Amino acid sequence: MAGEVNVTIVGNLADDPELRYTQGGVAVVSVRVGSTPRTFNRTTSAWEDGETVWVRCTAWREVAENVAQSLTKGTRVVVTGRLKAPSAYQSAQGEARASLELEIEEIGPSLRYATAAISRRAREAGSGAGAVAGDPWGDAPAVSKGSSKPADDAWANPGTAAGGDDTPF
Repeated sequence: MAGEVNVTIVGNLADDPELRYTQGGVAVVSVRVGSTPRTFNRTTSAWEDGETVWVRCTAWREVAENVAQSLTKGTRVVVTGRLKAPSAYQSAQGEARASLELEIEEIGPSLRYATAAISRRAREAGSGAGAVAGDPWGDAPAVSKGSSKPADDAWANPGTAAGGDDTPF
């Protein structure tokens, strides 16, 4: 949407992701990401940490379930999403504070200091007409009987013309 503030945050998860479900059965996960700026002080020739910025991040549906399954406390992540208006509150000591919130569009582990193994999540049955396992868009061509290759694939069946010799544009 227009007017939304999109940001990217790199930081560490403060806690394990908290997965919940709404009354309608929609998955929602909350994570807190802490990002600490680090600068080099030339006078002391040492790195100095700044004040940590804490951001509450929320993801919905399949992304929420994937986050809960994949990420744990302390994981360094890269999060992209829409920044929401800060909410003001008072701490237990009576101090006025504000909370930053981010609605997650994309999230994943940072590969700067770690490695990750990717595994695609299988779609649930009935998620689309003609859905084929391993085809996330559900638009794989039909497979002919007795063959493991699609019937209308010109590369799989070089002797047959799929669509003729007409120019495709």
